[in-house]
Amino acid sequence: MKIAVVAANGRVAGKVITEAQNRGFEVTAFGRRENNTDAKNYIQKDLFDLTAEDLKGFDAVVDAFGAWTEDTLGQHSTSLAHLCDILSGTDTRLIVVGGAGSLYVNPEHAACVAEGPDFPDAFKPLAAAMGKALGELRERKDVKWTYISPAGDFQADGERSGKYILAGEELTLNSKGESIISYADYAIAVVDEIEKGNHIQQRISVVRE
Repeated sequence: MKIAVVAANGRVAGKVITEAQNRGFEVTAFGRRENNTDAKNYIQKDLFDLTAEDLKGFDAVVDAFGAWTEDTLGQHSTSLAHLCDILSGTDTRLIVVGGAGSLYVNPEHAACVAEGPDFPDAFKPLAAAMGKALGELRERKDVKWTYISPAGDFQADGERSGKYILAGEELTLNSKGESIISYADYAIAVVDEIEKGNHIQQRISVVRE
């Protein structure tokens, strides 16, 4: 398969690139900085400068965009809208690296993780921005998107266990009562989803077994 990883300079993107290349995928990485990835094919280009021609012919595009400062949080919406616009009407799938704050905590889907009393105040603006972007993504019926939320404890340096639980819209705990996953195991789930394509226009989530 032929995939693109956008905003490829980050650590989650790096794990996805490695996982995909190890499975024999043809990976092209796009990043705004000089190449600091393990991608065999790298193009230095900002996400907002990408065109439909840049992403033409890929089976899937992985959106690993991230923004954390107050003045850039709105780019979660604008970057995702830009990718949707240039992929609109194509067969190329859009796989979005999402957040856990928007996962629901009840069957009625009336409350989410970020609204809980234990959710850190420092992360609430980020969770709100990512939740808004997800809500806007749900309105896009012209794009074959899949949004993948990690577990609550998303560990950059966690081990690659090779095992995860595939879940849906609600926060799911493993057998130890944990909501935890490593970047490496999350990357496995992303590449599995690219291979199988079972969740078009759906949000799914993953947690370590």
